[in-house]
Amino acid sequence: MVTKLEHVNVTVSDLDRSIALVQDVFGWKLRWRGGSIHSGESAHVGDDETYVALYRHPEQAGRPVDSYTTTGGLNHIGVLVEDLDAVEAKVKAAGLEPHSHADYEPGRRFYFRDHDGTEWEVVSYP
Repeated sequence: MVTKLEHVNVTVSDLDRSIALVQDVFGWKLRWRGGSIHSGESAHVGDDETYVALYRHPEQAGRPVDSYTTTGGLNHIGVLVEDLDAVEAKVKAAGLEPHSHADYEPGRRFYFRDHDGTEWEVVSYP
């Protein structure tokens, strides 16, 4: 039996801004956008097989203080890319700050936080 992660779902404060960010940084396409649970709106952005579901609720609360100490918290979203340096340049162009760069076995990586504080890990393997 083959299993594969299809998507993750994350709440955002500005759906249009979040869609534009992941489209620009990762080259993803908008697969679907429409009404969603609890009177919210969702957008599925990714490729033909996997995506990130971006969700905006009209009355949402702020984010938890620290996802790494919050049970059930989303710590980061990992994205595999071919050209780590090109993606990092796009992150910087979006006004965001890459951090925690590392060369490690088996590849290279960095992290960044988006406008809502969600952390993304960007990784590349040789």
